[in-house]
Amino acid sequence: MATLPTLEEFTQLTKDMGYEGVSIRDWAPNSVSDTHTHEFAVHAVIAKGEMWMTRGEDTQHLQVGDTFTMEPDTPHAEKYGAEGTIYWAARSFPKI
Repeated sequence: MATLPTLEEFTQLTKDMGYEGVSIRDWAPNSVSDTHTHEFAVHAVIAKGEMWMTRGEDTQHLQVGDTFTMEPDTPHAEKYGAEGTIYWAARSFPKI
């Protein structure tokens, strides 16, 4: 299992990486988010529970302390674990 930073540490780390703030995403047990995209890049860490992130044919099982990064407009789906899932997500919007 990966080590989970504090929210403050994660916020500072992602700020140093160029991200624009962190939101806390809290998902109900066994919920599913069907394939979708976002207009922003994201760097996130699992803070509670587990989830499965599917991009194309690749599914990644993520647990507490694991991170994922995604570029804008990347199609993906998410499935959350039996205990629900919380992840902290830092976002970066494309510069125009």
